[in-house]
Amino acid sequence: MMQRKIAHKVFKTFAWIFGVVVFLALVTLTKVDWRDYRDMEYYDQTMSHLDTLKYKTKKGDIWLAGWSSLNVTPDTPAKLLGYKPRGKYQFVQDSSFVKSLVIGNGNSTVAFVNYELMIVHPFLQEKINTAIKKENLPLDYVYFTATHTHSGMGGYIPGLVSKLALGGIDKTIVSLLTDKTIEGLKKAISVKDTVEIFFQKSRADTLVANRLIKEDPVDPYIRQIIFEKKNGMKGSFMTFSAHPTILNSKFMGLSGDYPHYLTKMMEDSGYDFSLFAAGTVGSHRPVTNGKAPEDVTDYAKALHLNLEGNIEKTTIINQSNISMAQLPLNLRKAHFRIREKTRVRPWIFNALLGDTNPHFDIIQIGNVLMISSSGEISGVFMADWEAFAKDRGLELIITCFNGGYIGYITPDEYYNYPLYEVRDMNWYGPYNGAYFDEIIRKLIDKAG
Repeated sequence: MMQRKIAHKVFKTFAWIFGVVVFLALVTLTKVDWRDYRDMEYYDQTMSHLDTLKYKTKKGDIWLAGWSSLNVTPDTPAKLLGYKPRGKYQFVQDSSFVKSLVIGNGNSTVAFVNYELMIVHPFLQEKINTAIKKENLPLDYVYFTATHTHSGMGGYIPGLVSKLALGGIDKTIVSLLTDKTIEGLKKAISVKDTVEIFFQKSRADTLVANRLIKEDPVDPYIRQIIFEKKNGMKGSFMTFSAHPTILNSKFMGLSGDYPHYLTKMMEDSGYDFSLFAAGTVGSHRPVTNGKAPEDVTDYAKALHLNLEGNIEKTTIINQSNISMAQLPLNLRKAHFRIREKTRVRPWIFNALLGDTNPHFDIIQIGNVLMISSSGEISGVFMADWEAFAKDRGLELIITCFNGGYIGYITPDEYYNYPLYEVRDMNWYGPYNGAYFDEIIRKLIDKAG
């Protein structure tokens, strides 16, 4: 009798535990939604925005540009942002900068703001935009970029996940970044002068590789917009597709990785200003000999040699037209996967991550079309997009980290590979490769 009671009690306990586990699984986990993206409401919403999207265009007679670079290194160490929680940096390998580039044509003025940070979070973007409006700066559009260094500071991202892994929120750092951005924009506006503008493309294919599928294509080009003032001063807006991840997670210094050194080398060899914006870095890695600070310097030197010695194209931008637009991006519900076919329910993802602010920013300078994405786009797409743009008389520059972040955008055939970039970081799949391909082509078509 006693044994039957014990068995019954064990069974009830087991059943209760099993029921709790099943209940938790049901409320926290669900299956991946494999419906075709073109059959989804979010697709129709974005396409509706695209169909009615109109670029605001203003013509001018001259090109004007001004720039500034301001140190935003905190007075006391901040937490590092990149790879994994590492705590506060132990030393300053490189000072951190916010850079501002202002371009006008006499009738319209746009600004490019760049940070030596891993991303520009929506919280920081909102703070900056609010401050710009408060200061009533004469800007028609602000285009955000980041170098994407994985050894930069955190402290500007709210939320539970940020508190645990992304450096949390530090009001001092947020105020520092905001105040210095406004100061930099004011300075750039004040030194605006007439310029000639050039588009230049240099090949650096030996310095970048596809880190997901070794044999797949890469985006091998360093792209620049170069500004030359009558007094001889020169500025550059530059992009490249290799992840700034030469310094690894064990490195405990504040650093801008190779973009910091590349821009510094340019400013030591004829340029008065150089800005690096991360390009299509979504599946690309740098090809280096090691992970030490000297390897970072060597890599930057190699890139700099390609910039000057491996130029494939230089064209002057004569037509003084500036166009701009913003496209809201609708997405399927969050698909943060823990296994190939199993994902965390969207309400959990949203509660942990907060606002991801998905959108595209579009600015056209003459015939150079610049598109900034909230998704970390793979360079695998770039060759086809560039050819598509060329057929429409356009030069194409794609950047990421525009004040929104929605994870990686990679080819759809990568989606089920057991890789960190597509399993853990493809937050809104599947089919975002095809979805983004369609959107980018339509944006190019509208501009062309």
